[in-house]
Amino acid sequence: MPRFFFHTHIGREVIADPTGTELRDADHAWEVARDTVQATMSEAEAQARLMGAILVVTDESGETVLEFPFSEVVTLAPEEPGPTVH
Repeated sequence: MPRFFFHTHIGREVIADPTGTELRDADHAWEVARDTVQATMSEAEAQARLMGAILVVTDESGETVLEFPFSEVVTLAPEEPGPTVH
């Protein structure tokens, strides 16, 4: 199984993943990246600080497989419908 590394980029700071995770393929790495970012962004206080962060997934050779911006998992609360005017 291939090994993928999940590095968090926050501005110029990089939180490196030195061990990586064995996954079946790049599609599975995308799913893990999405789940990781969703879990991280579920905390309201983290959202503002991490809106510009990116999770960069690389393979064993260091090649970038995908980049997952943290802002992609943030959903806005639906607007409350106003009174219906007839």
